[in-house]
Amino acid sequence: MATVATTTATVQARRARPGGRLRAGALGIVAWLAGLVFVLPLLWMVLTSFHSEADAATNPPSVTAPLTLDGYREFFGLTGGASPWPALINSMTASVVSTLLTLLLAVPAAYALSIRPVKKWTDVLFFFLSTKMLPLVAGLLPIYLFAKNTGLLDNIWALVILYTAMNLPIAVWMMQSFLSEVPVAIIEAAQIDGAKLPTVLTRVVAPIALPGIAATALICFIFSWNELLFARVLTGVVAETAPVFLTGFITSQGLFLAKVCAASLVISLPVLAAGFAAQDKLVQGLSLGAVK
Repeated sequence: MATVATTTATVQARRARPGGRLRAGALGIVAWLAGLVFVLPLLWMVLTSFHSEADAATNPPSVTAPLTLDGYREFFGLTGGASPWPALINSMTASVVSTLLTLLLAVPAAYALSIRPVKKWTDVLFFFLSTKMLPLVAGLLPIYLFAKNTGLLDNIWALVILYTAMNLPIAVWMMQSFLSEVPVAIIEAAQIDGAKLPTVLTRVVAPIALPGIAATALICFIFSWNELLFARVLTGVVAETAPVFLTGFITSQGLFLAKVCAASLVISLPVLAAGFAAQDKLVQGLSLGAVK
């Protein structure tokens, strides 16, 4: 105890020195500058979205240009264009449903790899991650031919199945690290009381690993919401997603920068809202097991 008290007093004394305060202040300034570097493009996109197309296209950009809502009016189809709501609903459907399916498949798989005795579980995890190393373009043609022959082109459920398969490896890998922190004694006590596997997963494992599940769900949701390549190739009009709808504003003729910025901001709001709502669970989940 005396050693601990001495160490604590030494650390506090070093922090109280003028050099320590200056160093801490300098690090704080560097952290704020780094944060501004990352936030500045987002703030610039927000400002550009409220400019007219002529002001948004000026070089150098005009910061003091008058503000307008024309970009948002064009995005929401108030000036005669297409409505974005079908695309937004398609993106929400594909992202939410695929995330739920991914969790339903990833949690039992991660439970088997982390808690149940599975031989060479590290090889299994490496196999899961190796599937993410394949370039998306390499699988584009086979998936397109499969969707065409099965009548799944321009079908939102094709994207649901595809996003589930794409996010499952990373979800299993993340959940395995989270579930490995669940005390085995609690699971064994529940099994002694007669709890079956579904009960153990839903009433014992899930509440303990809730931060990890929330972090995994948020990552899968973001990946599904932002996916563009397969959505661009496999969808048309009926199953068009929000990123595909956004690319329709980019043309070779005319000005479109303000409208694209407005559309990008609106399409980013669900992801930002989900991240803000689950930020505490996300931090707990990503840091789970970091401190022993």
